[in-house]
Amino acid sequence: MPNTLPEIQEEVWRRLKPSQCVYLATAEAEQPRVRPVTLLNIDQKFWIATSTRSAKARQMRRNPNVEFCLPLDAECGNGYLRIAGLAAPVTDPSTREAIGKEIPFLREFWTGSDDPQFALFRITRVEIEYLRPGELTAFAFLV
Repeated sequence: MPNTLPEIQEEVWRRLKPSQCVYLATAEAEQPRVRPVTLLNIDQKFWIATSTRSAKARQMRRNPNVEFCLPLDAECGNGYLRIAGLAAPVTDPSTREAIGKEIPFLREFWTGSDDPQFALFRITRVEIEYLRPGELTAFAFLV
């Protein structure tokens, strides 16, 4: 098993697909809220697409601290990736268009990246915690 930081980082990036279901935690006042979402991993940068009217969009605007969890095995507690960061709304039209082209489900929910109901968030100041399945010690690093 790789154990140097560059080897661990490479292993983590291999586990992250361009688009996959993860569990997103946001905060609503003092109450944490967790739900499955599609995390977009484009050029080792993380994005979330949602409706401007969704609870998660509202929560991320009020409190940008978010965290994702990707279980790595069907059995609970058998490895995970946790990704924490700040959710920043993306308003730049060229960025919205470029990322929108990479979103497999964009046209299912919106007319395009310029749809006023389309909200795009970039996750910045990312910290990744990685627990390999079957191990007890997690690795953590900043991206």
